[in-house]
Amino acid sequence: MTRPGFVLEVDDRTPPLVVHEGEGFRLETFPRGTRVVYPPEAMPGIRDVDGAIRRALLEPVGSDPLPALLFSGMRLTIAFDDISLPLPPMVKPDIRQRIIEQVLTMAAASGVDDVEIVSANALHRRLTPAELKDIVGERVFRSFFPQGALYNHDAEDKANLLHVGQTDRGEDVEINRRAAESDLLIYVNVNLVAMDGGHKSVPIGLASYKSLRHHHNSHTMVHSRSFMDHTKSAMHHSAWRMGRMLADHLKIFTIETTLNNDVFPTNYKFLMKREWEWGVKDQASMLAARRGLAVAPKGLRHNIFQGMRAPYGLTGVNAGETEAVHELTVAKVHEQQMVEVQGQSDVLVLGVPYLGPYNVNSVMNPILATCMGLGYYFNSYRGQPVVRKGGAVILYHPVEEDFNQLHHPSYVDFYEEVLTTSTEPSVIEAKFEEQYATDPWYIHLYRTSHAYHGVHPFYMWYWAAHAMDHVGDVIWVGANRRAVERMGFRAASSLQDALEMASGTVGRSPSITYLRNPPHLIADVR
Repeated sequence: MTRPGFVLEVDDRTPPLVVHEGEGFRLETFPRGTRVVYPPEAMPGIRDVDGAIRRALLEPVGSDPLPALLFSGMRLTIAFDDISLPLPPMVKPDIRQRIIEQVLTMAAASGVDDVEIVSANALHRRLTPAELKDIVGERVFRSFFPQGALYNHDAEDKANLLHVGQTDRGEDVEINRRAAESDLLIYVNVNLVAMDGGHKSVPIGLASYKSLRHHHNSHTMVHSRSFMDHTKSAMHHSAWRMGRMLADHLKIFTIETTLNNDVFPTNYKFLMKREWEWGVKDQASMLAARRGLAVAPKGLRHNIFQGMRAPYGLTGVNAGETEAVHELTVAKVHEQQMVEVQGQSDVLVLGVPYLGPYNVNSVMNPILATCMGLGYYFNSYRGQPVVRKGGAVILYHPVEEDFNQLHHPSYVDFYEEVLTTSTEPSVIEAKFEEQYATDPWYIHLYRTSHAYHGVHPFYMWYWAAHAMDHVGDVIWVGANRRAVERMGFRAASSLQDALEMASGTVGRSPSITYLRNPPHLIADVR
């Protein structure tokens, strides 16, 4: 079951349409005949959230109830998705907090006193104490963090990693030792999009580079069709093999949640509506937002967007055996996000917003902008890509040469050293990946500061490998020309210029599809 999205064909009566571009948006006039795909409207949220969580824990799928798995003297580990999800962050209390609190209450009632709570950040940066508290809440933070029982996973702490074995394909499975040696591992997930969750949680979130290199590589990424469909994604196939192997060695109790499309706060609600449905209040909010952003200093504009909290509604919570749970989860994600689209287009237009998993409380640099546009948004399809083989992708983002030195130090060197040598993912992987992955300084910053792992920019570039292999042209509107040319793309000052530039690839009368997101949508291309 899916909720009806909306597909519009632009004509002379169509008003200018919102297009996101980093920390801002524009109103763009599209050519007649452009197909515009809107996400479905938000599903109603569950009213009794705490009751729904309790029912999931007491009536799991494919598993005994949680209390039956808990016993005095056991070693219990709770892992949770880090700040890369959801986008934007949710209005407090975070759903992970509400779940973890109920799990801890049940554990205490069963006499469990050996409990540790781990942020499953893989090779992402370590969360600050404030960020950890923001997710788990004041009570859990106060009870566990000072004692060292609430912490970030460290993928470079050799003493606290366990090599469980290899899959039948020779893939190393190495994860957090505490989790691997626990009597029960509980994983608390936020399944924002269909790509998340399932066996992508434990084998990736708690893994080391030794494991991650088997599926986060250029070959696997270029052959994934698409990341939003785990049955077609080569990356997910590898993670599923690892997850099934882990399930034979470790008792895992998965808890997955799904959210609706309420992604913007009150002052920006107009961004979730179709433009011709804007009332007087929506138009006033839009004009106020545009005027304010136009005059706001860069720092203030950044703080406005990074400070946004989404009033999500919970649409589902399920617990139990990983694959049984994930089947229910994906069905709920599809119900909220899937839109049926007939056929491919010559040109795909995408607005790339400020939202990204790896620039939370940070900056979206050129590599991350590419990952969002050509990685995540390009892959927001089921069946076949929205754009035909050899077509063109037009993206909107300023693509400024702006890097957060604290969070993304290896990105700076990747941009200056690697991309000036080659932009071909397989060449980059063969020539530079091991050097960056094993560099002692990058490892030190990952372990002791708040830096993404040295290899992380490579993975972000590989996310875009499928798109770069599939299309014939990539053009950025309103972007820093030097930055996009450094990455092997082209820059245009307007949509009209971009279409003129792409005419050598797609002709002068191309079919065009614009995916109007966020909120999230998945184009089910028939």
